[in-house]
Amino acid sequence: MTRATVSVSPLARLRADAVVVGVTRGPHGPALAPGAEALVEAFDGSPAAVLGALGMTGAEGEVAKLVAPRGIEAGLLLAVGLGDCDPDDCDPDDRAPDDRAPDGCAAEVLRRAAGVAARSLAGVGKAVLALPVGTAEAAEAVALGGLLGAYAFTAYRTGDRGKPPVGELVLPTTPERRADTDAAVRRATVVAQEVNRSRDLVNMPANDLCPDTFAATVRAVGEQHGLRVEVLDETALAEGGFGGILGVGRGSANPPRLVRVAHVHPGAMTGLALVGKGITYDSGGISLKPVGANEIMKRDMSGAAAVFAAVVAVSRLGLPVNVTGWLALAENMPSGSALRPGDVLRMYGGKTVEVLNTDAEGRLVLADAIVRATEEEPDFLVDVATLTAAMRMALGDRVFGVMSDDDHFRARVLDAAGQAGEQAWPMPLPAHLRKGLDSPIADIANTGERMGGGLTAALFLREFVPKGTAWAHLDIAGPAFHEGEPHGYTPRGGTGSAVRTLVRLAEDIAATTTPAGSETRPMTPVAQVIAPAAPTPFGHYAQATTTPDGTVHVSAQLPVGGGVTPGSPVAEQARQALANVVTIVESAGGSARSIAKVTLYVVDIAEWDAVDAVFAEVFGEHRPARAVLQVAGLHHGFGVAADAVAWRTR
Repeated sequence: MTRATVSVSPLARLRADAVVVGVTRGPHGPALAPGAEALVEAFDGSPAAVLGALGMTGAEGEVAKLVAPRGIEAGLLLAVGLGDCDPDDCDPDDRAPDDRAPDGCAAEVLRRAAGVAARSLAGVGKAVLALPVGTAEAAEAVALGGLLGAYAFTAYRTGDRGKPPVGELVLPTTPERRADTDAAVRRATVVAQEVNRSRDLVNMPANDLCPDTFAATVRAVGEQHGLRVEVLDETALAEGGFGGILGVGRGSANPPRLVRVAHVHPGAMTGLALVGKGITYDSGGISLKPVGANEIMKRDMSGAAAVFAAVVAVSRLGLPVNVTGWLALAENMPSGSALRPGDVLRMYGGKTVEVLNTDAEGRLVLADAIVRATEEEPDFLVDVATLTAAMRMALGDRVFGVMSDDDHFRARVLDAAGQAGEQAWPMPLPAHLRKGLDSPIADIANTGERMGGGLTAALFLREFVPKGTAWAHLDIAGPAFHEGEPHGYTPRGGTGSAVRTLVRLAEDIAATTTPAGSETRPMTPVAQVIAPAAPTPFGHYAQATTTPDGTVHVSAQLPVGGGVTPGSPVAEQARQALANVVTIVESAGGSARSIAKVTLYVVDIAEWDAVDAVFAEVFGEHRPARAVLQVAGLHHGFGVAADAVAWRTR
């Protein structure tokens, strides 16, 4: 698995197999983007001129390879096009108005360029991404794009699996920016790993991923990350009256499941429910799909995969928001026991549905899960599904539709998608299409007018959402599964569509929640912080606590993790202890720059110079207050520990 790391060493001295540089398309030919200035001296002139002579223009997605010049430790130079962003406006110190990327080099351009580079470097052990990464936002974009672009699904290949993905992607930075870049790369790593988890599930064939095995996977991963998991099997579904899920799944030898997977944060004030369509194989049922439409129907659980991966990512990031995922899992197959056109189902909650088309099954399982999810009264509700071919026809294969009867919440979801780098488009809910869903014998039919089918499907789902609920429907039928050649960081097959949007939405909700201790929704004076990415407490104490005024108190952290042992050099121990502190502060809603004071515990004060150098490396220009105490000993024989006081910034 590819990993992303950070280095403060000069570019020319970084030992690697390859160096990646960005090239823009300028009025006078290709131009080298910031981040690779050291190459100019190594080339004794302009490397852009050399690239131009090779036919490179700097167009987005373009790639050129050449032998690295003398003075550069790497043997290969890979140039990747960034398109029309102006190199003069690509100054890493010049931040864009939205504060998400360096001006002139949009974050999505950097993500795609890094993805192209990672794919081109398959078989390479270590590569330096000398792209414009002068801000934390740009570094995160580059790291995320590279990790997503390096993805490969080879689980079922027994012979030649081809070249392995690039082993390590190094992001160069300065000592002053080290802490922020480290944090950015950590977030990118979590998000990329969970997007790739979603991709793996979508790519898995239906003979290996049925509702029960999907549920078992959720249980195993949930246990690993401290999530609360509940699985309703066919007996529990029947007892509960989940007629939609049972109706869709009754034609298959693999019975359906409803899975609840929850991230619960002790300091959370807001609840977000995510509902995912999980049809592990969709034949269409009795309304059988035609030849040519069945081959990729293992993908019809992409919504559930996205929801599951998003919940895991939110937990790993330690976001102070309660997020509950509902995975409605079933196989839609024809058989003697299958659902028939004309049957009437009694859904969870009592509403009846006349089934006119068994291939409009996704909305049936979603409806049951939506009603169950809203019983817990979440503040926000989002459902995600590969629901309709009509949406794919309307928006193409790279854009998903967003529908809601709450204009403000729809805009919020669209903004989250934009920030995450996913293409989304608002779609209407025309009132006149609702009449087409009327049934002469039931409360509602599962299909209506043929034209505007994607909109009608959303109108059907709206019938099961309580009035006043902030709800949005994401139809990801187009971008969930890519059948063409890879592009940017998008592979062939499952793409992980909507995962990044859901995570960004959760971050937005967590950041704008009414502060703890407010008059509207008071909480206990002291709340525990849970940071899954940091070491688990060794005794009866919390990793950290937060108080109503936003102060974060971090318990003393030993240098556990990262391969560090009591015998490791003191500098390595100090670096890991401080990294654990920063991770916990980030989970509490702060950052390295929001740390106000650090206390260091050192066994051998003679090693102080090494510890002080690491402290400067981690915090750079940010200089928190500090106390240093010499101690007789520390647990497990370590030589350094650190605690901190910080404040929440979101």
